Amino acid sequence: MKAVVCRAFGLEHANIEEVAAPALAPDSVRISVQAAGVSFANLLVINGLHQNRSEPPFTPGTEVAGTIIECGEHATLFRPGQRVVAGVRTGGYAEQVVASEHNVFALPDGIDFDAAVHFPTIYATAYGALAWRANLQPGETLLVHGAAGGSGLAAVEIGKRLGARIIATAGSSAKLEVARAHGADNLVDYSNGGFRDVVLGLTGGRGADVIFDPVGGQITDESLRCIAPEGRLIPMGFAGGTIPSLPANILLVKNVTVIGIYWGYYMGWARQPTPPAMDTKVREAFSLLFTHKSVI
Repeated sequence: MKAVVCRAFGLEHANIEEVAAPALAPDSVRISVQAAGVSFANLLVINGLHQNRSEPPFTPGTEVAGTIIECGEHATLFRPGQRVVAGVRTGGYAEQVVASEHNVFALPDGIDFDAAVHFPTIYATAYGALAWRANLQPGETLLVHGAAGGSGLAAVEIGKRLGARIIATAGSSAKLEVARAHGADNLVDYSNGGFRDVVLGLTGGRGADVIFDPVGGQITDESLRCIAPEGRLIPMGFAGGTIPSLPANILLVKNVTVIGIYWGYYMGWARQPTPPAMDTKVREAFSLLFTHKSVI
């Protein structure tokens, strides 16, 4: 089969090669890949900068959509011919991928492969962050940074479905119009002098109840100046290139909660074992996401 192979770190070392198909494990399924996700996280993996580090040579790719062509002897959840999406730790940029059946989800007929490939990690992470970890409530204000990116758009759409008021920030008016089209209520161009005062103005001085921040750096620092009392800050990533150091005094005086989320923990990619009950919870989340596909 053909696959993208990185024989050293760096995008310039990623090439399409003819390789052997991966072996099928007893509890896994083999998928004919029809679409694979391209994301900032995958670029980090290719450059050797992601926490899910693979040593060269490796095939990157963590989100795939396609059709099952073979099931392992202990895999009972699926059958050949089913349309599915899957999250894989690596190996998605290939004609075939083998995935644990616990990380594979049946794809409804109304969702095509190109749209579906965003669900295994991007939308799932946003949902887990907002619904499970931050417990975002109807009527609360959600501030989403980098709102035109993959993670940001997912947060805008899911936050809207959860009943929140969405304030979206981005670095240009064109990007903000994308966020508006996906459900953002208020738009802030932070290239024009920041966003703190605008957010405080829009919330009557209270600030945002939940902040979804995939940017990091100065964006995180300013976020703490416009977070509401008992607000929840979700540092989703550091696309801006700088990992911030959080001032503990602000966390203390405003009763702020900083919430981490690593979706790989729920998918079984972390060093710590995933609790067995999470498999049911993850499947319920995907069912909900697919049900609301018209919004998401």
